[in-house]
Amino acid sequence: MSKVIRIGTRDSELALWQATTVQQKLDNIGLNTQLVPVKSTGDLVLDKPLYELGITGIFTKTLDVALLNGDIDIAVHSMKDVPTQLPTGIAKAAVLERATSKDILVHLGTDFLEGKGTIATGSLRRKAQWLHRYPEHQVVDLRGNVNTRLLKLIENGWNGAIFAKAGLERIKLLPKDAIELDWMVPAPAQGAMLIVGLEKNKEILEKIAVLNHHESDVCTTIERDFLRTLEGGCTAPIGALARIKNRKVYFIGCLHSLDGQEKLEVKKECAIKDFKNFGKQCATQILDNGGRKLMESIKDGLNTIH
Repeated sequence: MSKVIRIGTRDSELALWQATTVQQKLDNIGLNTQLVPVKSTGDLVLDKPLYELGITGIFTKTLDVALLNGDIDIAVHSMKDVPTQLPTGIAKAAVLERATSKDILVHLGTDFLEGKGTIATGSLRRKAQWLHRYPEHQVVDLRGNVNTRLLKLIENGWNGAIFAKAGLERIKLLPKDAIELDWMVPAPAQGAMLIVGLEKNKEILEKIAVLNHHESDVCTTIERDFLRTLEGGCTAPIGALARIKNRKVYFIGCLHSLDGQEKLEVKKECAIKDFKNFGKQCATQILDNGGRKLMESIKDGLNTIH
């Protein structure tokens, strides 16, 4: 294929690392590529929590428009940022092999864990799960790219901030004393990278498909089906993780109230061959056991904020 494939990406250090990684993989299979960095709304508006902006796909919308306008040929995303419903005309090309899905705490000392403290995060999910475990703590909003958030933690003197481990590892900023939050259920598809392209560009999609990692694709599909079924377009504190072992899928999913006090959880397993409706089944179990009422209260709470 002689055509140069233009790779769209956000221009943060982490996003550029991800896009460069994809570029190298495509170069290795003999494709010509070019990086095209752009700024997203999520990178430009830093004075409001993400859930207050009320925009689905705030980190992906600019690249979606560039794709549909023909300015780029493919886009590389952190998969957890991608809405579960892709825009009309845009298709999943490949899910790369997933890195760790764990959340971590970057801290300025751990004494506060035994008493009162202040934690920073821009994620409803992380906030709710933290408050469920540490109801005496205060959670403040934290926005910006990874580098900006690390700097804000130090400048504000908060006790700690929550990050995705994979992001800090990828750009070599993971502190040695960071604490893995093994009890925290990650965002659906956290740690995975997604490549999307135009549905009509069949040749490009076929070329990119060789990068797809089947197990990562299966697990993230289950998690995103769980998310889609639960939220119905509403941002909510939802965690999900699917893992494959011995031809079986092991899943844990959770939904919290905004203040973290209420928690609904599901743990299920299925044969890998039966994965296609598994995420939806897990979400339906939560919805049928108090989830619908909880989702209504979450929507009411978010509408009050907006």
